[in-house]
Order: sequence, then structure tokens, then C-alpha cells
Amino acid sequence: MESRHSLDHILLLVLCGLSSLCQCSATGVEANQTAVLFVNASEASAKKIPDTLFGIFFEEINHAGAGGLWAELVSNRGFEAGGPNIPSNIDPWSVIGDESSVIVSTDRSSCFERNKIAVQVQVLCDHTGANICPDGGVGIYNPGFWGMNIEQGKSYKLVLYVRSQEPINVSVALTGSNGSQKLAGGNIVAADVSNWKKVEILLEAKGTDPNSRLELRSSRKGVIWFDQVSLMPMDTYKGHGFRKDLFGMVKDLKPAFIRFPGGCFVEGDWLRNAFRWKETIGQWEGRPGHWGDVWNYWTDDGLGHFEFLQLAEDLDALPVWVFNNGVSHHDQVDTSSILPFVQEILDGLEFARGDPTSTWGSIRAKMGHPEPFNLKYVAIGNEDCGKTKYRGNYLKFYSAIKAKYPDIKIISNCDGSSSPLDHPADLYDFHIYSSASSVFANARHFDSAPRSGPKAFVSEYAVTGNDAGKGSLLAALGEAGFLIGVEKNSEAIEMASYAPLFVNENDRRWNPDAIVFTSSEMYGTPSYWMQHFFKESNGATLLSSSLQANPSNSLIASAITWRNSVDNNDYLRIKVVNFGTTTVTLKISISGLGQNSLETSFGAIKTTLTSSNVMDENSFREPNKVSPIKAMLEEVSDSMDVVLAPRSLNSFDLLRKSISSSVDTASY
Repeated sequence: MESRHSLDHILLLVLCGLSSLCQCSATGVEANQTAVLFVNASEASAKKIPDTLFGIFFEEINHAGAGGLWAELVSNRGFEAGGPNIPSNIDPWSVIGDESSVIVSTDRSSCFERNKIAVQVQVLCDHTGANICPDGGVGIYNPGFWGMNIEQGKSYKLVLYVRSQEPINVSVALTGSNGSQKLAGGNIVAADVSNWKKVEILLEAKGTDPNSRLELRSSRKGVIWFDQVSLMPMDTYKGHGFRKDLFGMVKDLKPAFIRFPGGCFVEGDWLRNAFRWKETIGQWEGRPGHWGDVWNYWTDDGLGHFEFLQLAEDLDALPVWVFNNGVSHHDQVDTSSILPFVQEILDGLEFARGDPTSTWGSIRAKMGHPEPFNLKYVAIGNEDCGKTKYRGNYLKFYSAIKAKYPDIKIISNCDGSSSPLDHPADLYDFHIYSSASSVFANARHFDSAPRSGPKAFVSEYAVTGNDAGKGSLLAALGEAGFLIGVEKNSEAIEMASYAPLFVNENDRRWNPDAIVFTSSEMYGTPSYWMQHFFKESNGATLLSSSLQANPSNSLIASAITWRNSVDNNDYLRIKVVNFGTTTVTLKISISGLGQNSLETSFGAIKTTLTSSNVMDENSFREPNKVSPIKAMLEEVSDSMDVVLAPRSLNSFDLLRKSISSSVDTASY
């Protein structure tokens, strides 16, 4: 094989010499470019990729959880979003009826100690007499998060708390957006609700409307209090509360880990609004909820500490808990006063990992999960390295956690890729948001990063700005080039995740994002589909490879071997990004293969992510405009030519061992 490689080098030099007669384009990519990729498939030069390399990062941003992955349909279900003082704003709840028939206000009469606000509906009209209620009655309605997606034939569980000094007859209904079409309904009839009463009703939809609303009405004069009004679909994933379609899109990425719950969401603009795990566990009705002052919306924390751990388990992903270290965007706790914060995190670890008889483990067990969760990674803060109190606080958390849980890997916010950390850590955080060309060029950032000591956790990466739009092909290509660099430097990198994961189209706080959704629809951006090219890399074998091209700054490639769990076959996957604007003919030369170990007659698949315009995006109208396209490779050998379209991400899966005739190598 050595002599053939020498010949390939000579051919490449000849081709490069000929092409040098042509004028270079402004992008530095030459017309009719030809390149050679040398892959050494021998075991001697191969390296195992960490099982944890590619995962996901969930942050409560863009209504990712509240009104998104968390399937609760009622927005501001406890009437707490307006704050603890009265009178308060109950938005998006609205009044049904006019001032002559109903008055709606708030008071602090709730039976739940940590969320005292309840809504009071004073019905002024009646079913008889001079002031007769309008048809259907008066009351309040909730439109959910920009519409409730109610689907015919599906069931929805309504739970609410009600109180009145008089007997009540309250109609509940799921209606179309203007209230005219009734999709489902029921009644709450009670003679004695002088004390708060919990009511549960199962509503079966007789029609479909993605912009539905929930109505509570009465035609009987009197005063009725409502609190903690929840409406959940009955078909959430495993009954755990996760919206099935969005969960499925995440599951399809095969994430090795999930970092949660943020991000800046963890820090808060001010500490009083930071995510505090103890406020998010136990019965959902008693959770106070909080104002996320970084992304400026209310969350009732139905998606809390327990649910995040459950989500990780359901995804078969390792949980990576990011917690507040006494530092927000605008205030900090002095290290001399940090020990209560440290104890709070130790309690949170006991909740996740403790025996079901332990103080906090017993609460987890009561919530339905007696077995400990597999929590092995924690991050002390988010993007706090430059804050004056960070290092002092960090060391207090580090020492306390290691003393009690020595197996937990601790992640520092400080970047150790260029210079050593001045404090102990198992991993260090690295974030990159930049232009497509900059992110692509950063594929080599970790070439000289330390191979011993703390490993890198690239917990947030994405192309942003003008190159990104709302999720462009150009952004995906820049990120793909970067991830190939991550893959090739996986000796120094343990984890990597894109950010952000979700955006509700009605509340874009950040562009771009991987998955876009409304109450009823969803699609993946090119960056989402780009990640599918890397989902088989976790635990795979990285092969030694070298790319020779002139110029070389528009191409990047890697090679791995992996086993397909669907057909139990072994594949050699080559990934190449052509970041340039012209077609490239790539000669792939593979050495180190055993005799007859490459199936040449069938089983080879080329998958391409590209489009006619590099700024093309997906949309609800064209959800798959930029998505992977598969094609069979007709000629397969250890020395073959393939064509790379301009501005494209490509993978080539070559069957190494013929166990079956299946050719479906992976689901993109």
C-alpha cells in the first residue's frame, strides 16, 4: 500500500500544478478542485472516541420547556406570573363576559403555602331574574402557549382546585380559538366546596384545532375561586409529561448526555431569580414557579429537577447538572458566606443519587423513582470564570462534592484549552458562538490542547449572526467542520453539545436553534440535521486520516468505524465538509484493511446535506428543504473517487462485514 500512496502523492502534485494555472476565486477555492484523503484503517493507528462525545444541551429559553417539551397546556396555571402582590396580572388568562356580568380579580387565599395567589371570579348575572347571564355563562379562559393543540380522539386530563361559599355548577370546555367550536366539555357540580377541593376531569376531544383554549364558565350568581388549573395530554412520553413529537426528535439524535437546565437560566440576571432546584420538586401544585429574568418569561417549574433527571433517563443519556454557584449576572455571594449554597447542592445530589431512605432520596422515591439516577457530571456555574467570587466559591463546591461523591466529574467554567487551569477540575467548559468561517476554522483549536489533565466540554457551540439567519445551511456547514475537528481531537475533548436546542416560533429569544416548533408543528434546522451525521461517533473508533488538497482551508474530513445496532454490521464512515464554492473530486485511499473486508457489491451509502443556496433554511412550509439525502454508491473499493458538491456535508458508509443484505446504515 505504501507504493500506491506514493503514486497518489505524485498524481496530486501534478493535478495541483495544473490547477495553479487557473485563477483563484475570491473565496480561495479553485475550480475543478481535486483532493486526496488517505485513511489508515489498521487497528494500530486507531483510537477510541469517548462514549460521551456528542450530546445535547437543554436550556429554558425560547419557551423550550414551558409550552414546549413539557406538555402542560395551560400557561400561568397557578396565576402566579403576575407576582406575589395583589391585585395582579393574570395574563394570558382572559375574561369571558363584560363588567355587568362578571368581575375577575386575584387574592392570596390559595391553600398552597408557596404560591398564595388564586383567582376570584365574581359572577354578577344569573340563570334567572333581571340580569340573566349570556348564553354559555361567564368566566375565564386560557389560550395556552399561543394556542392549545387539541386533537380529535385524544384525551386530556384537567386538574383544578375550586372553592365557593355556595353550590357551584361550572362548565369546562375546550373550544376553538374564538370560543365558538366546542371540542370537548364537562361539568363541575358540587353542593359543598367551602374548602378548597381538587377536581379531575378527563376530556376527550371530538374535534381538532391547534389554536384551542380552555374555558371555565358559570351561569349561577356567586363567587368562585380557582387555583392551579392544569391540562395535560394523556399521551405524553411514558406518561412522564414530555411532548412526544419533540421528545422523539431529540431521541433521534442519540445523545450521550444532556446538559440542563441552562445556561444563563441557571445564573439569573439576579440571584433572586436564579433556578433553585428545591423549589421545583414535590407535587406540582405546590411549586412556586419563578420569573426567568434573563429570558424574561414565567415558568411554573413543572419541568423541574426531578423531571430533568427523568428526561435524561428516558433519553438513555447521562445527566449533566449545571447549578448556580452563588453568582448571577449582577450579584455574587462572597466565598465566606457560600456554605449554605454548597449544602443546597449536596442536598440536590442526594436527591438524585441518595438511598430511598435518605432525607432527600426519600422525596425522590415518593415522586415515583426509588432507584437513584445516574448523575455523574456537574458543572459549577455557567460562564462565570471572569467573576471575582467564582474561583473562591468554586473551590468550596469542588471540595465538598469530591469529599462526598469522589466519582462525580466536576466541570469548571474556565477555559483550559490554551493554558492550564489554576484550580482542580475534571473538565473545563468551552463555548463558541461566531461566524461560519470562524467556527469552521476553529476545527483546529484543540490540535494543541492538553491530552492529559482536565478534558474539554464544548457545552455550547453554534454559528450565529448574519451567517446563521434562523438556521441556515452555511451555519450547519461551519458547525460540521468544527465537529470534525472535535472528533479528531477527542483525546482532549470528552463532550460537545449545540446550543440552543429548542425555540417556540412565537417567542424567539435567540437565533438560531436546532428544533423549531409551535403548539402542533415542528421541524429541524440544517444544524439539527447536521448533528445526525455525528450520532454514531459516540464510542466509535477514530481512524488515522490525512487530507491533501490545494488549497486545504475549505475541506475537512474524518474517518471512523462503527457498528450499526439495527443490522449488526460494521461500517467505515468517512465524513467530509466542502466549505468551498466549487465541486471537489475526492480520491479516497484506504489502507490497513484486511483482505476482502470491504463489501464492494452492495451496502455503501452516500449521505449529503446541501442546497442550491447556502443561506437556505427550513420552515413549517418546507420543513425538509435542507435535510440529508441518501444515495447508493455504485463503485466501492479501497481506492475510489467521490464527488463533493459545493457547500456540502457528506458521509460515506462502507460496509466492512457482510452479515445481512441490509443497506439502511442509519436513520438521518
